[in-house]
Amino acid sequence: MRPSKLHPFAQQIQESLYVQISRALSSTLNIKELHRIHSVLITLGLDRTVFFSGKLISKYSQLKDPHSCSKVFIRVSPTNNVYQWNTIIRAMTHNGLFTEALDHYTKMRVMNIKPDTFTFPSVINSCAGSGKFETAKIVHEHVLELGYQSDLYIGNALIDMYARFSTLDKARQVFDEMPKRDTVSWNSLVSGYSAHEEWEEALDTFYQSRTAGLTPDSFMLSSVLPACSGLNTITEGQIVHGLSIKLGINISTRVCNALLSMYLKSNNLQDCHKVFNETAIKDTGTWNTIISGYSQATLYQESITLFMEMLQKHQPDLLTVTSVLHACSHIQDLESGKFVHNYMVINGYECDTTASNILINMYAKCGDAHTARKVFNKMKTRDLTSWNSLINGFMIASLYEESMDIFTSMKTDMKPDFVTYVTILPVCTFLMSLKLAKEIHCETIKSGFNSSIIVRNSLIDVYAKCGKMEDALNQFEYMKDRDIVSWNTIISACSHSDNYNLGFRIINQMRIEQILPNVATLLSTLPLCSNLESKRQGKELHAFIFKLNFELNVPIANALIEMYSKCGNLENSIRVFDQTKVKDVVTWTAMIYAYGMYGQGEKSVTAFENMKSARIIPDRIAFLAIIFACSHSGLVEKGRAYFTQMTKYYKITPKIEHYACVVDLYSRSGQLPEAEKFILSMPMPPDASIWGSLLSGSRKFVHTNIIERVSKRIIELNPNNPGYYILVSNIYASLGKWEEVKNVRKLIKVKGFKKIAGRSWLEIDKKVYVFSSGDKWFEQYEEVRKLLEVLGDLIAKEGYIGNLRSVVQDVGEDEKREILCGHSERLAIAFGLLNTKPGTRLQIMKNLRVCEDCHSVSKYISKVVEREFLVRDANRFHLFKNGVCSCGDYW
Repeated sequence: MRPSKLHPFAQQIQESLYVQISRALSSTLNIKELHRIHSVLITLGLDRTVFFSGKLISKYSQLKDPHSCSKVFIRVSPTNNVYQWNTIIRAMTHNGLFTEALDHYTKMRVMNIKPDTFTFPSVINSCAGSGKFETAKIVHEHVLELGYQSDLYIGNALIDMYARFSTLDKARQVFDEMPKRDTVSWNSLVSGYSAHEEWEEALDTFYQSRTAGLTPDSFMLSSVLPACSGLNTITEGQIVHGLSIKLGINISTRVCNALLSMYLKSNNLQDCHKVFNETAIKDTGTWNTIISGYSQATLYQESITLFMEMLQKHQPDLLTVTSVLHACSHIQDLESGKFVHNYMVINGYECDTTASNILINMYAKCGDAHTARKVFNKMKTRDLTSWNSLINGFMIASLYEESMDIFTSMKTDMKPDFVTYVTILPVCTFLMSLKLAKEIHCETIKSGFNSSIIVRNSLIDVYAKCGKMEDALNQFEYMKDRDIVSWNTIISACSHSDNYNLGFRIINQMRIEQILPNVATLLSTLPLCSNLESKRQGKELHAFIFKLNFELNVPIANALIEMYSKCGNLENSIRVFDQTKVKDVVTWTAMIYAYGMYGQGEKSVTAFENMKSARIIPDRIAFLAIIFACSHSGLVEKGRAYFTQMTKYYKITPKIEHYACVVDLYSRSGQLPEAEKFILSMPMPPDASIWGSLLSGSRKFVHTNIIERVSKRIIELNPNNPGYYILVSNIYASLGKWEEVKNVRKLIKVKGFKKIAGRSWLEIDKKVYVFSSGDKWFEQYEEVRKLLEVLGDLIAKEGYIGNLRSVVQDVGEDEKREILCGHSERLAIAFGLLNTKPGTRLQIMKNLRVCEDCHSVSKYISKVVEREFLVRDANRFHLFKNGVCSCGDYW
């Protein structure tokens, strides 16, 4: 029966209704409105038509309602219409239901419904999404059976699918066999290569696309830029970037992120910053990339600042948050670290074990060990990193006993690893507990970690610092394998124990074994040269540094400045400083301290002010150096001003050593009442070192009441330090209080302390000569004695009068004069005069502070013999020249 023909007017109404419903379907943006239109279609009986059923499935798919898509399809099933099958397959694929999409494709094949070219792109995409490679190969065979391999869209889908399955050779084969290619074809192949880090193929394919006349789009750029970054070919990346600008390609957010990543990886921060600033639309990925990149590039403060700016526009992900926490820990910015942690709590971030470990590390490095422990205690799951970070945190906070307690607790929960032992071994050093070090050493042997190079290196370090250099050397010699750290550690240990000869032997052995030194080696070796005996080795090492092209390395330059200044060559220190193009706060501090050691306080002040002019912010060590320099040059007012500047302007909390330096500043200038008043105003209880500074600086000044009061207090505070007993004894002797001297010496004897004998030494023709006070058995003693007698007569005519207060024994005046003549530095000076050419500068090292009388004698002798004597005592350098000392009598 033929259907009745509609009246033209009715047909016009029907067509109008179809158009209106179709437009409504296309324009609807919410599920509620779609349900209303769907109801209308059901009422009109139009929901099962091919056109509207397809439109409904597509719209439900677009609004992420795959369940409704299935319900619509079920109402039209069974159907032989390929369009409806294509629509449901596309809907399932679009919503990530890849298995369901493939199931529909299988049913379609079972019903002998022939797929068309619109079927396969979605099916192929679902194969890739589901990870079913075998199904993918079958689908590809179907494509070939039906002769659709030349279809552009199917070919592009196959390239993408094989790339996602990591079978890039198949992707390339499909690409090569395509009769026609478009931008998507090239993009898919380049993207596939780039995603699997086959950087060379990605870049080569990109250039092939350019040869083929293809104009790249933003997707292509975002795929090829990671290849430039991966190959570390910044030039290629800049060419791609320049090409995009030349072609007028819109720098999308995706391309911006790729450019940022590339420039950050190549450490081209200038171009990175420029791209970031010029990008109009930044997404979360943009901010995450630059914040994480800045943190990795050690631009920690910039990373934190950008993070704070990001919070006004986007919510960071956990990776960004942890990058900022790393930045906070590196610059010890506890305030920002707490802010980030609080932000995480308020915004409900789920802290996994890794994130919690980063929080523990941040609090630990910022000195807040107790909050680190709170984070640790709240963790549901802890790993070795959690325990190791907490142990390290308490060690950083100088809570060594607590650090050891955590280590003990850890062993009841899990077995330590080599990192644990490397972390805990330095605690033994700080506790100066050799017993503890040996116990942990035994543990490493039992657990099998003793064979670890890094553990052995730590054992070398801890034994050396606990005073057991022999054990440290045994650890080094019995190592089967050594790395550069092993050599650096043993060399550093030699420096720490003042075993210079052993250090140079090990360096020589290192050369024999053809171990190439690195920067750390040189930094460990240079301190070995920081004494008068090794100045020749220091110059040789400097030449070696030039040979290795390390002279521009800032830490190396800093170590060279320090080395030359300590071995008596201030001129070379200045030369290295002037030649150092990049100067950090350590560079300036080294120079300030060097000037201070040579009594050139005004030059120290000038250097300090120049440092500030160069916008280098002084730290607590820089202030310590400048106050030290002022103290040793009598610049009391400047020293006080710098202490005030440090606390009030730079907000640096003084440490005990800063207070000791200010006390020394007052004491050396004779202002003992001010020194005592300053000590009593300190916000912390003064320890023995503070009172020791007052006593040490007061030797030339008579303030009997203060000196006696301080002498009693210093022994009460530190009854087991022999140095303080000897200092007090000498102070009493200078005051002529022989009964008190006798009492202190009785205590020294009862406690078994030994007084360190005064020794001086100098090098002549590469040989070192050592002299002890009162020594009469060295080579050329008689010649030295006679020369001292001659010199004594000469300097007496110049006005020298012996300072018998410098003798700390209760003997007659003649015997005191004889004792003074036997002081080690006088013997060294006389020996040097006898065995060097006239006019030669003598460089002498002394293990104790120069006494007042020897200081005076050295000035007079330098005048009468017209020689320069550079004497380094326990505190500083004295350059005696033309009857004057560089210290200005402040020492």
